[in-house]
Amino acid sequence: MNSRRAIESNTRALPINVEIVQYAKEVLDFSSHYGSENSMSYTMWNLAGIPNVYPSSGDFTQTAVFRTYGTWWDHCPSARLPFKRTPPTFCSQDYVELAFEEPVYPTAVHILETYHPGAVVRILACSANPYSQNPPAEKRKSAVYSPPPPSRRLLQASHSTVRWEILWSEAPTKVNGPQARQFTPCIKQINFPTNLIRLEVNSSLLDYYTELDAVVLHGVKERPVLSLKTSMIDMNDIDEDEDEEKYGCGMDNLNKQLSIVTLREWPTNGYFDKLPYELIQLILSHLTVPDLCRLAQTCKLLYQHCCDPLQYIHLSLQPYWARINDTSLEYLQSRCTLVQWLNLSWTGNRGAISVSGFSRFLKVCGSELVRLELSCGHFLNESCLEVITEMCPNLQELNLSSCDKIPPQAFNHIAKVGSLKRLILYRTKVEQTALLSILNFCSELQHLSLGSCVMIEDYDLIASMMGAKCKKLRSLDLWRCKNITESGIAELASGCQLLEELDLGWCPTLQSSTGCFTNLARKLPNLQKLFLTANRSVCDTDVEELAANCTRLRQLDILGTRMTSLSDTTDKCKNLPPELRAETKEKIASCFLVLEIKFEPAIVDEYGP
Repeated sequence: MNSRRAIESNTRALPINVEIVQYAKEVLDFSSHYGSENSMSYTMWNLAGIPNVYPSSGDFTQTAVFRTYGTWWDHCPSARLPFKRTPPTFCSQDYVELAFEEPVYPTAVHILETYHPGAVVRILACSANPYSQNPPAEKRKSAVYSPPPPSRRLLQASHSTVRWEILWSEAPTKVNGPQARQFTPCIKQINFPTNLIRLEVNSSLLDYYTELDAVVLHGVKERPVLSLKTSMIDMNDIDEDEDEEKYGCGMDNLNKQLSIVTLREWPTNGYFDKLPYELIQLILSHLTVPDLCRLAQTCKLLYQHCCDPLQYIHLSLQPYWARINDTSLEYLQSRCTLVQWLNLSWTGNRGAISVSGFSRFLKVCGSELVRLELSCGHFLNESCLEVITEMCPNLQELNLSSCDKIPPQAFNHIAKVGSLKRLILYRTKVEQTALLSILNFCSELQHLSLGSCVMIEDYDLIASMMGAKCKKLRSLDLWRCKNITESGIAELASGCQLLEELDLGWCPTLQSSTGCFTNLARKLPNLQKLFLTANRSVCDTDVEELAANCTRLRQLDILGTRMTSLSDTTDKCKNLPPELRAETKEKIASCFLVLEIKFEPAIVDEYGP
């Protein structure tokens, strides 16, 4: 994705031992952002170029902000169950990838955080040069490049253009105070130059949205000399164990070995022969996927257990996104014939997974699929969606969040999956005709996300179709839909009375004077979460109606309103159940504290005074 700003490069030739300092030239990819697709406010594109805000602290529209923070997103009706076997070292929730002008051997990475810092949990570097026409050739000719160890050769043979290395990682930590800081973690040395840096974040411990202003990459053109202790050791060997533990980068090689190696004969399997089959399966169910592949090489009995399809009923490959490719899927096929939950989010980009490779895998493993996570899968195209609808007849949950490379007409295929209960289309190019078809034929939908879907022309028509066809809808995300009016809200509230969660944040065409919010409160008594973010017109009457009618309400976001007083609003919380009253008061008070001081610039920037 192209940046709106870029920093000019210095064309003077520099000595190769001089440290180069550069800001991000371009934002290539990201998983989510708070801002609009048609604006610069609070978007990831603000990370390109020199700082706009730093060293100032506070809430500024010129910064990059991710979509969520805290844990309350995990406790609402639309929250999804976590996948089993997720490695404890993988805690990333969002990411952003930045391109720099000059490939360098990194010596430091500075992250300028201007509000509520502490979300960054991992920094990675990529060997692929996004501005090079032939990265593999450059890599082969490099004087410092050395062949990888055997455990990586299969991976690089099939996907030699891309190699990711962790420069730094750490579990989420709580940072005291929201003040700006320059975050400079101690990074490790890598044995290839890079101009592609990836930040991964976890905002679960934050009290508010984290805001990033810029990223600075320091590096040298010549590979730094390692200390005497490590100078004779290949960095591939040093990092192999760590990377395999965190990303499972040896998994492809293990799968190949399992498919071609004859395991040595042993007279017995020790005490394992005496254990019930089900007990061994239970023990192995606590292992990660790479550990299963390693254990399968120990003996025939454990090989049989580790390859049992029952071990792969729930399979998440997202933690290993950097190493998953066509070969990985090929060697997992025989084990995944019974898979029901499959998470391929973040995987397959930059040619790692091909359309044919993905299609072959689903044709073998799709018949039992109930849940399919494909967030940020930029390899997906119309053929992939067609295969999904044909090969996954039992599919109930489909996540295509931020799959912005899928063409608009491709979404028509989703209408064939009549059993869908959850559909996430956040930041996709779904257009109105396709969405109407989906709503017409997928009447079992319970959870629908249409946040930041900018190609839909008439949300009132969409809301009317939901009210007529989707009677079981429990959660609906209409974040930043620009043209829904009180008419659409009335149709929605009348037809979808089971709604427990509704996000109408940044919907500027809704006005309290039309009675739309009062109508919502009276027609939707089951509401537990309601977002009316940045709606200036929300008033005391609306809050009174919500308190009187929506007694299950637990999350209310009215950031940006000018028409409600803090004291009156907290008093109205007395109508809520005692166990929820304190939480709701706290959240409303927090909303107003931010409202008065910090949030107003965003409203002025996008909508005018």
